[in-house]
Amino acid sequence: MRYRKIAGAAALLTAATLSVTAVTAAQAAPAATPCGASAMVKETLPNGTTWQLCWRINDKAGLVLDHVFVATKRYPEQVQVLDSIRLAQLNVPYDTGDTEYNDLTAIGLGSYGLETITGDDCKGGSVRQGSDGGGDPQVRDVLCVSAEPRGLAYRLHEYDWDETTEEQTEKVYSQEGHDLVLRTISKLGWYEYVTEYRLHDDGQISARLGATGDLAPSEYSTADNGWPLGKEAKDYSTMHYHNAFWRVDFNIAGKGGEKVEQFDTTTSGRGSMAAALTTTHKTLGTEGTFTKANQRFWRLVSPTSKNADGHQRSYELALGASDKYEGHPETKPDVTFSQKNLCEKWASDNAADPECPLDIKTVVDFVKDKEKLADPVMWVRVGFHHVPRDEDQSPMPMHWQGFDLVPRDFTEMNPLTPAGREGANGNTSDDGSQG
Repeated sequence: MRYRKIAGAAALLTAATLSVTAVTAAQAAPAATPCGASAMVKETLPNGTTWQLCWRINDKAGLVLDHVFVATKRYPEQVQVLDSIRLAQLNVPYDTGDTEYNDLTAIGLGSYGLETITGDDCKGGSVRQGSDGGGDPQVRDVLCVSAEPRGLAYRLHEYDWDETTEEQTEKVYSQEGHDLVLRTISKLGWYEYVTEYRLHDDGQISARLGATGDLAPSEYSTADNGWPLGKEAKDYSTMHYHNAFWRVDFNIAGKGGEKVEQFDTTTSGRGSMAAALTTTHKTLGTEGTFTKANQRFWRLVSPTSKNADGHQRSYELALGASDKYEGHPETKPDVTFSQKNLCEKWASDNAADPECPLDIKTVVDFVKDKEKLADPVMWVRVGFHHVPRDEDQSPMPMHWQGFDLVPRDFTEMNPLTPAGREGANGNTSDDGSQG
């Protein structure tokens, strides 16, 4: 949405609600690093992938990642992916219609809501100290950083023919993958939320919100909108939603100005053996709200940065399971693309600064002017309808919601490609056929 120019706009983020609160070195950071040493995470995973980023705690959003770069053993040059990523709201309406919270703007994942890391919170990882982001900030153990196995990264059983020996040869390529994991824990009422970002060694980024803690003892209703807990069927714990929003700002290769593209695949006819499908794409040139459909995805593509094959670098939004809450206009779209503006901080209950308009309350308001997308910001909504169960007591088992950012043509091959497979780029069949 277009607004009048804001004097000192950068200060709105740094001095007000989005202040940098991670502990930083007293001296200025080197030009190559946009933050001080204690506010930076730079870790190399077992497969040789290095992620570098800045982290901080915001009083409302909790954990914020800034200036996210990736390099791999195959591609050692650090390339920027994100300018920033953070949570932008957690809307929790109960099914009775009598209770609703906007947890980030009403309470906040930072400040007194931010938990000190202890016990098994960071088992196998390292704990980082930082400010909790409150009005009277306290330096505490707040961030867990760990490298965790993520299972099989790839497997290929290759058969070949040795022209010299005139014998068939075979080789198995198999590799375990690893993630760099950053997490914080916040306690809001009875619930405890885990903000987690998983940075994979193949360049993928997974944003997740975990919920645990305990069910609210004050939220019990009837069989119409609750689930029986305890003996017999007398106490019905009220069902409710967790509508989580994230704000994602790309800056691919430090170039910015990404274009938003939408891809749709439809049945276009019948081939000799199966249905013929056609995939079309369009550039989303103006702001808007969008909903997922079968065989639809979006990507943010750099207009200037290309991989070694000459293909434009991009990241694809991969949405998983999500429950749509029909109670508000802003909780219906799966993704919203808006033109970057400093007045737009929170997906709902957007706090108005004195120099910002008063009518920009939700992501729907952000895009109502259909401004041209020259520097897009992506707002991702993932919903979870929590139907309580006996096993939720107690403590409640962790349940997760989130999405993935998947590299598409960021590198010309798998960044984990092993020795012996470097030439497998493009159609490598002898007869030119594809299969």
